[in-house]
Amino acid sequence: MNAEEFKREMAKSTYIVANSEMHLHMHEGAQRARRITMEMNNTYRTPEELRKLFSELTGKEVDETFGLFPPFYTDYGQNITIGKNVFINSGCCFQDQGGIEIGDNVLIGQQVVLATLNHDLLPQKRANMTPAPIKIGNGVWIGAHATVLAGVSVGNGAVVAAGAVVTKDVPANTVVGGVPAKIIKTIKE
Repeated sequence: MNAEEFKREMAKSTYIVANSEMHLHMHEGAQRARRITMEMNNTYRTPEELRKLFSELTGKEVDETFGLFPPFYTDYGQNITIGKNVFINSGCCFQDQGGIEIGDNVLIGQQVVLATLNHDLLPQKRANMTPAPIKIGNGVWIGAHATVLAGVSVGNGAVVAAGAVVTKDVPANTVVGGVPAKIIKTIKE
């Protein structure tokens, strides 16, 4: 299985059985991602070098407006899509097998977690997983230490408060916070 075949299966939310071809591909992809993120994280890199390494990690050219403060962690890397004028602060962890799409003009705070996989609830099947994509709209701000779970879409202009755990879609132009995250207010221009 190659990355493109894997991403097509993930787009269909194909159930991943432990030790299957898809699962083994994930492990191979994790080794690749670890190699690249080690290069990003373990010495000073210029913004240009970080963009080049992030482009290598995702397999897609990131825009010159992209900014990243390492360290950055991901366990696949090849299913991340980044828009223009995106900033990712230090310590973020992206579990991207299920797909992560980030729009334009997005700010992602320190140690944010984006997790696109859920394990099976049955103990005898616990190593099996179900992927679901995360979609972050344009103009979104995700505060420090927030977690966004599999299958969640965050609407344009929304704010996810620091420390929130987002389990459901976030409407555009709202502020959500808490565990689980709930709407705190609407953003008015």
